[in-house]
Amino acid sequence: MSLRFHRMARLGLLAATLVAGSAMAQTAICYNCPTEWADWGTQLKAIKARTGVTVPPDNKNSGQSLAQMAAEKASPVADVTYLGVTFAVQAAKDGLVEPYKPAAWKDIPDGLKDPAGNWFTIHSGTLGFMVNVDALKGKPIPKSWADLLKPEYKGLIGYLDPASAFVGYVGAVAVNEARGGTLDNFKPAIDYFKALQKNEPIVPKQTSYARVLSGEIAILLDYDFNAYRAKYKDKANVAFVIPSEGTLAVPYVMSLVAKAPHAADAKKVLDFTLSDEGQAIWAKAYLRPVRANAMPKDIEAQFLPASEYARAKSVDYGRMAAAQRAFSDEYLKEVR
Repeated sequence: MSLRFHRMARLGLLAATLVAGSAMAQTAICYNCPTEWADWGTQLKAIKARTGVTVPPDNKNSGQSLAQMAAEKASPVADVTYLGVTFAVQAAKDGLVEPYKPAAWKDIPDGLKDPAGNWFTIHSGTLGFMVNVDALKGKPIPKSWADLLKPEYKGLIGYLDPASAFVGYVGAVAVNEARGGTLDNFKPAIDYFKALQKNEPIVPKQTSYARVLSGEIAILLDYDFNAYRAKYKDKANVAFVIPSEGTLAVPYVMSLVAKAPHAADAKKVLDFTLSDEGQAIWAKAYLRPVRANAMPKDIEAQFLPASEYARAKSVDYGRMAAAQRAFSDEYLKEVR
């Protein structure tokens, strides 16, 4: 009886281990998948419903994700990561991600994916001003980068930390290009941010969507998709402005983490984000899906007209990535 008891106990332990292993195998860890940003909340629910894989939300920004992956390189915790393209270029250089070509690989235009598969675009956004019109209290909606330097906007402007958050760096590149700079010369951007300090800007490190809706930040340098979401989903009195001097359109990408602990489930997640259903979720969150045919016409009609988007340019994202560290150092030394 004792032997039978021990055998049953061993079998029970084995079964419990298998169940636990199975449960763990159905979880993929994503760095930088915040529910409030780009409607990752809906995407994560859909991933669970369609693939059975649970992806816990994660509020890191791109810079924090890169730093964490570097710290964990010998023993990775994350399985997938979502990054601004320049951070993904750096992650590939540092050996923090590994090649994976998802199911819809052929549908991704060249230039929006690493040829080896170290990263690939899932959607893109255009940087501009997300404006809580009510919080302006009668002041005019700013139309240009120059407008933000006017004293009337003191205390009303916010931008994410350009030395840490990708959207912050995008804002820096956008204003730099708009004011005559290049990826080899960031002086116009540095001068602009120094001048902007007189208006006492709010400079958070993480997504600040809720702070715009509450009116704490009236004008945020942010993407079109967040402004459209606020206007059409949350019914807020929010306007999106593409500055008259021009701006930047940028891809957001995903990667498989090198030596991912749950690689098989991670690949299911990456495949889903590019599926018809996954791409439609991004589109309904007002992101431009990388697979253009996934953009519903009724959603596209809610965007600013194409004539406005003509002022949004692309840059050499590899060179943008190469310039990022030097810009961050200069920003921290000169501005903050």
